[in-house]
Amino acid sequence: MSHVLMSTSAAHGHVHPNLPVMAELVARGHRVTYPVPDRFVEAVAATGATPLLIRTDLPDPAKGEQWPEGGIEAMRLFSDEARSAYAQISSALAGDLPDIVCYDGSGWAGHALSRVHGLPRVELAPHMVAWDTFEEDFAEAYAFYETPEGLAWQSEMDAWLDEVGVGLGNREFLGPPDRSVVLIPEAMQPNLDRVDRTRYTFVGPVIGDRSHQGSLADLGTGSDRPLLLVSLGSAYNDRPGFWRDCITAMHGTGWTTVLAVGPYVDVTALGEIPDDVIVREWVPQLALLAHASAFVTHAGMGGCSEGLWHGVPMVAVPQAADQFVNGPRLAELGVGEHLPADEVTPERLRSAVLRVASSKDVAARCAEQKKIARAAGGAPAAADVIESLIG
Repeated sequence: MSHVLMSTSAAHGHVHPNLPVMAELVARGHRVTYPVPDRFVEAVAATGATPLLIRTDLPDPAKGEQWPEGGIEAMRLFSDEARSAYAQISSALAGDLPDIVCYDGSGWAGHALSRVHGLPRVELAPHMVAWDTFEEDFAEAYAFYETPEGLAWQSEMDAWLDEVGVGLGNREFLGPPDRSVVLIPEAMQPNLDRVDRTRYTFVGPVIGDRSHQGSLADLGTGSDRPLLLVSLGSAYNDRPGFWRDCITAMHGTGWTTVLAVGPYVDVTALGEIPDDVIVREWVPQLALLAHASAFVTHAGMGGCSEGLWHGVPMVAVPQAADQFVNGPRLAELGVGEHLPADEVTPERLRSAVLRVASSKDVAARCAEQKKIARAAGGAPAAADVIESLIG
């Protein structure tokens, strides 16, 4: 039995994608330690892993706290979290170091721990990964690094890395991993032909059992009408105008529409909710996608992967970050349409939903991608790679 440490940040899009991998490792007899704040303890414990309770200052959407949309503000948030989590994890694991560290792109504390102690490490990436010209292609998006604020942050990050003994500067530390298991469908990876396959192994989405989160019946709706799920994820969903457009678009169409609006929205500000629209702060997304006829998504990688896994036609309305790449990609794959957020009207949204749901071509591409996603290897393939790296 080996000791595995999983390191990531306290966000749904970072924790949930790797939980099936942790469950697979536990089932194979490994001991998994997973540092998380109290809001993720139950989900981690359900895999059989051991939650290591740590404090976090990262935003908690359940409390109405919002994430920054990027730039140095986001980088500083992650570096502050890395310092705090590193100190807590190092103290808790003194004398019980792991045999291997798994981390994702936000798991800087675990990554640093592996460098300091010379431990095997592997990234579990729930997002697209870098290709050979990634830095050049996204130079404009990362121009903030060279601003006075960006240069100051880099100096601070380098000082911390030097202080704990990582032995790398921030650019190399945050650069391509030594080894990575990519937990997304290959179809969602841009420039796949220019990705280093000796470094990155794609295993497709790892979908675990989430029946404990609820079912379609819990929402009080039957399955006699087409079902539309609309979600903007857990971070960038404070969009009352968008939710009102959804209600206007779908009321009276003969569909049941479920809106997962998140914790920021004052539901009373949405006006009267008709009986064919269900509004909830949170819904059991996987359970609904198993029955959905269409999915309006912000095109976060988790939502895209789950939509492809279930073969559901999608309308992508990106809000931030990699969603602006993912949304057009779904349209390129033929599994749905891309509707930019600033172009949303009730009429355009309704037309897009009805179009993707009735298209035989979209249905065929969805079925094809569903088959590919489910044959990609998933959690067992990810666990195989992790075990191969344990000395």
